[in-house]
Amino acid sequence: MSVTAVVGCGWGDEGKGKIVDAIAAEREARLVIRFNGGPNAGHTVVPEVDPVETKGALPPWNRVPFKLHQVPSGVFTPGCLSICGPGTVIDPDGFLDEVRELEQHGVDTRHVLLSDRAHVILPLHRQRDKLLEAARENLEQGTTLRGVGPAYEDKMARIGLRLGDLLEPDYLDEYLPFYAEEQSRRLGALGGEPVDARELRALCDRWAEQLRDRIVDSYLIVRDVLREGGEIILEGQLGACRDIDWGIYPYVTSSGATAAAGAATSGVPPSAIGEIVGVVKAFATSVGKGPFVTELTGELAELLRSAGELEAEQEYGATTGRARRCGWFDAVAARQAAAINGCTTLALTKLDALDGLVELKVATAYRLDGATLDYVPSSTRRLARATPIYETLAGWKAPAREQRQWLALPPEARTYAERIEQLVGVPVGYAGTGPSRLALVRRCTTSS
Repeated sequence: MSVTAVVGCGWGDEGKGKIVDAIAAEREARLVIRFNGGPNAGHTVVPEVDPVETKGALPPWNRVPFKLHQVPSGVFTPGCLSICGPGTVIDPDGFLDEVRELEQHGVDTRHVLLSDRAHVILPLHRQRDKLLEAARENLEQGTTLRGVGPAYEDKMARIGLRLGDLLEPDYLDEYLPFYAEEQSRRLGALGGEPVDARELRALCDRWAEQLRDRIVDSYLIVRDVLREGGEIILEGQLGACRDIDWGIYPYVTSSGATAAAGAATSGVPPSAIGEIVGVVKAFATSVGKGPFVTELTGELAELLRSAGELEAEQEYGATTGRARRCGWFDAVAARQAAAINGCTTLALTKLDALDGLVELKVATAYRLDGATLDYVPSSTRRLARATPIYETLAGWKAPAREQRQWLALPPEARTYAERIEQLVGVPVGYAGTGPSRLALVRRCTTSS
């Protein structure tokens, strides 16, 4: 039995999709479970196969950049079941659009499934999301307006609709009149439009017909794969700095983004998780509001934002298209995130984006109100006043891009990665050197 959790140790956008895709393909994973979130974040994946191994037969999707918002990143591994787990919230129309796009590129989506326990995002949730954000005025949180927060709000209030409910027409007959009335009351308080129970029922019936063959009891699948000793990967969305409990509240997502949350919401027992890969970018990025201690502005920020040959590599949100805020690597935040997750390995992505920089900086601590902090304070008001204490390292001229071996990396790049692992306290086992699955250095940490 082998279970690996892949989680973000930043503010999201660390490159988790690339790492999940690479590990799933390498280990011929039986099951990839996306364990939290919904269409509010995207995982950019550039799947690539080795023509030597396939004797030159390349799939039509080879090296095509995909932005996966709800479909798990195991979809490009033949025979791998890719499940949106009980902890996710699903926008059915968005999911169906994503599946169609994959199929247009020749991707086999027959193994993409949805847990019957996952909650449904409805149009009324998107309406509530927009109304709440507008009502906050200058206190807006930078939500993606995809309805994710309100869907989780309904889940925790025990009034939500689950995907399995779509397949029970008698229950919908009984429940939807109350649900439409309750949602109309909530939306009305914010100046929104009422919910028509008949329109809602028609929508549920359409989704039931379109998704019936994909809605499954994921517990049974997880149970059987565990019993058979198959490789399972838990795919997290966003990162610990946006986690509902451990993130920069209230500028956080509405679900748990840690490995512990992955176990709780997937049906995999915590004791079965043998490896926890914490994904960090070689420099820090963040989309959305909230304090960002190492943030850069001006020419250097734009240089980091635009690094890479492909549009998919550049620092713009995969879901919103918003420019990501860029900064130097924050070892304080990464160390705390790695500790909370219990990371056993780090995946350091986008090392190639630093090619050509003369010097690099890493925040080793914060200075706040005259004190030196080696942790991230819980108060975002205090965190907003913190300034970074930097350590400067040498950059490199020789390219890290597209290197596949640890010793082929520029010596300064290896030194940079080794310093990050010292500061975070977790060995760097992977280094991303380009957008595709194969542009990934696998490092033997025991002998390096």
